[in-house]
Amino acid sequence: MKVRKAVITAAGKGTRMKHITSVLPKGLLPLFVDEEGRKVTVPVIDLILGSLTKVGVENFCLVVGRNGRILMDYLFELGLGATFEFQREPKGFGDAVLRAEKFVGNDPFFVHADDGVLSSGYERAAKLFEEREPDAVLLVRKVSNPKRYGIVEARDEGEFMGSKLLRVLDAQEKPSQPRSDLAVSAAYVFKPSLFKALREVESGEGELELTYGISGVLRNGGEVWALLLQEEVWLNVGDPDSYIRAMNYTHQTSLPSRPWHNG
Repeated sequence: MKVRKAVITAAGKGTRMKHITSVLPKGLLPLFVDEEGRKVTVPVIDLILGSLTKVGVENFCLVVGRNGRILMDYLFELGLGATFEFQREPKGFGDAVLRAEKFVGNDPFFVHADDGVLSSGYERAAKLFEEREPDAVLLVRKVSNPKRYGIVEARDEGEFMGSKLLRVLDAQEKPSQPRSDLAVSAAYVFKPSLFKALREVESGEGELELTYGISGVLRNGGEVWALLLQEEVWLNVGDPDSYIRAMNYTHQTSLPSRPWHNG
């Protein structure tokens, strides 16, 4: 089962980058790439779209917030024929993804946040989904401060394409008492069963997180697999410290430009 669709959420402003992301979407923040033997900057959204296009994604839905017009204008100018949905108020990552349900239909799809990109790993995630057709494939990494992240409990199931393969047993959102140090990167593959799980989350005053949907998929008997990232790096532009590290990494590393709009 090929994954031809992707939902990119570009609605949240964040708090530590608010003075710029209140007017400029995080997806337009620049990172370095190598182009014709020299370093240039491109928006992180270019790297996301290029990475997903490279593994076979053909149709994109971007969920944008109040400042989304700038991102829309940029993508229209470069010729991206995408679907756009709006999240007027920042009600969480899961709420943003729910708004793309009509676009997804009955097809599998990538979900990706606009505030970061993986240096690699997308091909393995797509291949694992195609071969096993689970309800979800996650990309996880070990962290020293798991209370800050969505965390999964998982069982070791060997290897897949050189990466450690894990069977996910449970998921927690920023737990006060983490049961593991495996944090979920904001790049996933899902079946549409995710939407049912998100709708079943009890409504309250808090935000609807995607982690709650992953937990719901598991409660509903769904199958969730994860690949442990080791050499791969999550290049995050969502807070100042992470953004500095991402800029340094891309400046010092030969990260090739993957301009999706040039094929």
